[in-house]
Amino acid sequence: MRKYVFVGEQEEASVKFSVVIPAHNEEKYIGSCLDSIAAAAAAYPGQVEVIVVLNRCQDGTEQIARDYNCVIVQNDMKNLSQIRNAGASRARGEILVTIDADSRMTEKMLLEMERHLETGSYIGGGVSARFERVSLGIILSTILLIIPMLFKYGAISVGIFWCYKKDFDAIGGFNDQILMSEDADFALRLKKWGIQNGKKYGTIKKAQMITSCRKFDQGGDWILVRRPQLIMAYLKGTDRKYADEAYYEDQIR
Repeated sequence: MRKYVFVGEQEEASVKFSVVIPAHNEEKYIGSCLDSIAAAAAAYPGQVEVIVVLNRCQDGTEQIARDYNCVIVQNDMKNLSQIRNAGASRARGEILVTIDADSRMTEKMLLEMERHLETGSYIGGGVSARFERVSLGIILSTILLIIPMLFKYGAISVGIFWCYKKDFDAIGGFNDQILMSEDADFALRLKKWGIQNGKKYGTIKKAQMITSCRKFDQGGDWILVRRPQLIMAYLKGTDRKYADEAYYEDQIR
């Protein structure tokens, strides 16, 4: 029997962290993601809620989320910004966190987020990350994407975002005009908001995100070497064809 630590929607509680997870047919991954959040939440009993935004799910994702006492939100839009914003709109916590269903956080993640924010020096930020496996193809594909993204968005970290809910609301959340790279756009706008308020955009290094390689498993480790048009689609951010391929249409999960 699992020990559940997440605060349910109907429970009266002083919620410190609201963790938002967009989920489209994620039954193979979301249990591990939720287990990792539960381990990180052990330091905050009764203070962490997890909001799972179900997006056109036709598998067991919803039941898994309910088994973990998650808050359930339905959103059928093919737009990750709108999906994440739908979850954030239900958040009760002082600190908002976003993570993808096929990623995991290490045990000290929430502690590190609170430690950074309590200094008063950070507006929020991203985290250090690693893939669950590495190959030469994955390394080269990642470099080919990171370099042009660096020129467009500057030095930012993505993956898992963390900030005070009030600052998320102040910048309007995720930009729903963007279908791809909405995370980089969010990071840049949060960074600029921090500069306006005399704060830094931080990268948590004493905890990590571990993410799946499912896009490489499906398309091959050399996918961005073989298909540079995908890199252009990430840079453009509004290409519906490639956005559907990458995120919104049913893939082998």
